[in-house]
Amino acid sequence: MSDQNEYAELSWRDGKIPVATRFDDPYFSLENGIAETAHVFLAGNGLPERFKAGFHIAELGFGTGLNLLCAWKAWEEAGHTTPLRYTSFEAFPMAPADIAQAQAAWPELTEYATRFAQLWDHEIGRIEYKTLQAEVVAGDARATLPRWSGTADAWFLDGFSPAKNPELWGADLMAEVARHTVQGGSFATYTAAGHVRRALASGGFTVKRSKGYGRKRHMTRGSLESG
Repeated sequence: MSDQNEYAELSWRDGKIPVATRFDDPYFSLENGIAETAHVFLAGNGLPERFKAGFHIAELGFGTGLNLLCAWKAWEEAGHTTPLRYTSFEAFPMAPADIAQAQAAWPELTEYATRFAQLWDHEIGRIEYKTLQAEVVAGDARATLPRWSGTADAWFLDGFSPAKNPELWGADLMAEVARHTVQGGSFATYTAAGHVRRALASGGFTVKRSKGYGRKRHMTRGSLESG
């Protein structure tokens, strides 16, 4: 991984599913990306039930923006009219045309994808809107997250597979995730790899393994409790 703001190198399956050639890993579930996001990242963090004014989601791995679109939709459908705060850390951002092509695969998110395309300032990596304040921090999260001044109520840990992208799952970075989480905050991730669970536990999270999405037997979720 690099601190350089390089575009992600992609190949496409059926013209709809982007695969990162650097990691030989698809950006979202081959079965149903929206359903996976709902199960792993939203329900895994107790959302939308935990939403409140000023709620802040942070994420490792922005990718196509699928998680952002799903969270934004859930936020509005829960009746919130103030901004959801969303910060994502991404080493290899996708080119805007690639993001648009990927998001076109989800007709149920068309309204939010259209808004994203209209509002997204690719040069500064930010969106300012009445129901969303989002920022994508480009660069290696091992360098950018320690410098971040924010804290999150919920983390979406959505880097590529730990077997293919181990740098994004190391103990030092998981400790930084914990350090940038409010007390009572949470995380969720699709992986149940033992070394990832141990790293999160060492960082201070109470870690639980739960049912995964689709063909994945297990996922991991947890919370940061004072004690």
